[in-house]
Amino acid sequence: MELNDGNLQTLTEYLQKTLSPDPAVRRPAEKFLESVEGNQNYPILLLTLLEKSQDEVIRVCAAVTFKNYIKRNWRIVEDEPNKISDPDRTAIKANIVNLMLTSPEQIQKQLSDAISILGREDFPQKWPDLLTEMVNRFQSGDFHIINGVLRTAHSLFKRYRHEFKSNELWSEIKLVLDTFAQPLTELFKATIDLCQTHATDVNALKVLFSSLTLISKLFYSLNFQDLPEFFEDNMETWMTHFHNLLTLDNKLLQTEDEEEAGLLELLKSQICDNAALYAQKYDEEFQPYLPRFVTAIWNLLVTTGQEVKYDLLVSNAIQFLASVCERPHYKHLFEDQNVLTSICEKVIVPNMEFRSADEEAFEDNAEEYIIRDLEGSDIDTRRRAACDLVRGLCKFFEGPVTGIFSGYVSSMLTEYAKNPGVNWKHKDAAIYLVTSLASKAQTQKHGITQANELVNLCEFFVNHILVDLKSPSVNEFPVLKADAIKYVMTFRSQLPKEQLLEAVPLLVAHLQAESIVQHTYAAHALERLFTMRGANNATLITPAEMAPFTEQLLNNLFKALAIPGSSENEYMMKAIMRSFSLLQEAIVPYIPTLIGQLTHKLLLVSKNPSKPHFNHYLFESLCLSIRITCKANRDTVGSFEEALFPVFTEILQNDVQEFVPYVFQVMSLLLEIHTSSIPSSYMALFPHLLQPVLWERTGNIPPLVRLLQAYLEKGATTIASTAADKIPGLLGVFQKLIASKANDHQGFYLLNSIVEHMPPDSITQYRKQIFILLFQRLQSSKTTKFVKSFMVFINLYCVKYGAIALQEIFDDIQPKMFGMVVEKIIIPEVQKVSGQVEKKICAVGITKILTECPAMMDTEYTKLWTPLLQALIGLFELPEDDSIPDDEHFIDIEDTPGYQTAFSQLAFAGKKEHDPIGDAVNNPKILLAQSLHKLSTACPGRVPSMLSTSLPAEALQFLQGYLQAATVQLV
Repeated sequence: MELNDGNLQTLTEYLQKTLSPDPAVRRPAEKFLESVEGNQNYPILLLTLLEKSQDEVIRVCAAVTFKNYIKRNWRIVEDEPNKISDPDRTAIKANIVNLMLTSPEQIQKQLSDAISILGREDFPQKWPDLLTEMVNRFQSGDFHIINGVLRTAHSLFKRYRHEFKSNELWSEIKLVLDTFAQPLTELFKATIDLCQTHATDVNALKVLFSSLTLISKLFYSLNFQDLPEFFEDNMETWMTHFHNLLTLDNKLLQTEDEEEAGLLELLKSQICDNAALYAQKYDEEFQPYLPRFVTAIWNLLVTTGQEVKYDLLVSNAIQFLASVCERPHYKHLFEDQNVLTSICEKVIVPNMEFRSADEEAFEDNAEEYIIRDLEGSDIDTRRRAACDLVRGLCKFFEGPVTGIFSGYVSSMLTEYAKNPGVNWKHKDAAIYLVTSLASKAQTQKHGITQANELVNLCEFFVNHILVDLKSPSVNEFPVLKADAIKYVMTFRSQLPKEQLLEAVPLLVAHLQAESIVQHTYAAHALERLFTMRGANNATLITPAEMAPFTEQLLNNLFKALAIPGSSENEYMMKAIMRSFSLLQEAIVPYIPTLIGQLTHKLLLVSKNPSKPHFNHYLFESLCLSIRITCKANRDTVGSFEEALFPVFTEILQNDVQEFVPYVFQVMSLLLEIHTSSIPSSYMALFPHLLQPVLWERTGNIPPLVRLLQAYLEKGATTIASTAADKIPGLLGVFQKLIASKANDHQGFYLLNSIVEHMPPDSITQYRKQIFILLFQRLQSSKTTKFVKSFMVFINLYCVKYGAIALQEIFDDIQPKMFGMVVEKIIIPEVQKVSGQVEKKICAVGITKILTECPAMMDTEYTKLWTPLLQALIGLFELPEDDSIPDDEHFIDIEDTPGYQTAFSQLAFAGKKEHDPIGDAVNNPKILLAQSLHKLSTACPGRVPSMLSTSLPAEALQFLQGYLQAATVQLV
């Protein structure tokens, strides 16, 4: 694509169309941009537009498109084509920093993100001058530019907070500190001086305080992995200024808005985080400063109001106290009963109250509320922080703290009892307090696993929780109902089974509640209860115990999906999946109705997939319906195909990328259930599955390979007779996969199925080419994974076509090649093969090479016979060799950047492990003994003499054991 006005105009028009609300206009424009993004100069055209276009909307749109393009394509993935040309890469890196710093803020943010993506891949090796270019801009004195640099540095360095320690990481951080720490400190001091100079200029202060917040965030990232020497030497400067900023109150920076945190709050929140980091990680060095921070943060907590805008500040301040109080060093600060009472009264109880803002979220923004409250993303909420502080205090002062709070809980419940209609929030706070007091340790899978002995959970359940669950009106006091449901879910491992069983029908009834939070919690609680395990690893709650409520459970779950706001409720769909899984054949009578509802839902969500978890559980539920029903009666597979194929066809025709891998998995499951020949509806689709475009997306590869394997297993003869012209296409897929280090094992899965199932004469003409391709890959990049797969393949070939055929095809490619493969690959590498079936294939294949291949006995290959036998005995008796060379660390499919849907495995579409040898060989050791016996009778005396001269004594001993077990002898 040339850099000219015509192309800029075309690009502008298409970007304009991508903003259209009408999918008929938007989708083709998105497809067009996707189709040209591989062209040289495409990113440069986008950058030119975002710099020069007169239309502000187009500039922002170009910036967002550019960032997403970089996100998808910048990383160079091994074995895959480089999607951005080198001249474009150089031009982008040369211009982007300057462009970012001179752009308006909205565009600056997008470009800053793009730089952090480039930096993650290229900095420091391929972009050594990035930091110096950025640091030089500090001298500009223009805070629009300085904030651009700080924002970019923040997005580059924040990964240091969660990267694993490594030498590479240390050397990068050292480089950053050497270049950046001193200028950052100078900038920090200069900015603080400017705040005093401009103390009365509100606009200047806003810019300066956003700089200080970014500087504080950078401080956190650069100090996270370890305490750098530079910051230790300059701790006085940083901590004195941080302390002063914490105690500062500037009226000009206070906002009227009750919801949105102002600059002052954001800065103080970050400083609390920084102080907590030092108190936790570097407590010795931080000790001199700690008391003044504790005082400042305590004062901050006592004087800060209940408005939402202070939430982050208050929660970070409480988290600071929580991290301090559980360190033995600082225990003395909290020992006094008055201090504990004061913390409980002034910090914990006020921040556990259910505020009107929480009530609004509960009613009007249920999804946000659930994410915060259920999924633990409420890290920044006051309640979560207060709860953590209670846990922290309980570490050393469990008795006194429990005593203080028990008084609060009693008085709160008494207040509630006086007038429930008005005082219900008191009970809500009491439940929250009990929960935070009782919870010592918890896991996602089991809820609370360790509880405070001083709190009687069962008694509280009977006296205060059951009452709300049993209330005749499910819609009265929805917050308390949600609290009660959450209590059951949280303490499910602590409550006895009879109490859980008593709760189940009540939870089923709450699925009908109007409140989204309430019916979602009910679904989630049931789903968690259904996963609990009892004796013998069976589910704690059995299908028989669920029998009286099965119909109501299924009805209510599906009805809840019709409640406004819950049409794509992922908790509801997960509960449907889990109910199917628990109830098994008990759902069969309901399936005809339910499958219709599930398919209808699938059709609706496929129009615009927006909830990945909901969609995943929807497909899991479909798989369960199919599995359970067809297990009872295989013939019902046809009725599932009738229901599902129209929707699947639509998904494939419209190329709904998120759903295509799921469709392939469900189709594999259906096809694998068929017992007779392959239905014509599948054969009609077969040619389409070989289209290269489908194989471009990494997320499609595993499910497509599995689907082709199902085609081969069920319809190999049909393919050979009616679609023989498609065999080269099938092998083309194998060739593409085998060339990629990430996907070569998938290529072998396909190849093994071809060898196992295709009629031998249908692939005779291609066999030699297949082996040549494999050898070329072995020469160009031999990896452990490839060698293991190759080993299984050649042994499977040997089992299928015989040892002579294997030897002949190798020696036909190149004389003596067979001996080289045995000597250089099979003998040294067979110990690396893993997996029961894989080991069995190798054992049977090697046994055949040893005993059914005349060349092994009568040519120069004979010298390999004993070492090969020794390697086979090693495969039986020695531990698996799972070492992997250092230079082989594969990029996981999940790591590849961009929004391509990664492959999501459906658990309930799982494929049974297939053993191509099956019952023909039950014990490979016995097979070896019998085969050696047969060989020794054909050429008497040869085998014992070969064994006695060169097989080590230990291996010989094992072999004697096999011969005895098979009751045969060598002659």
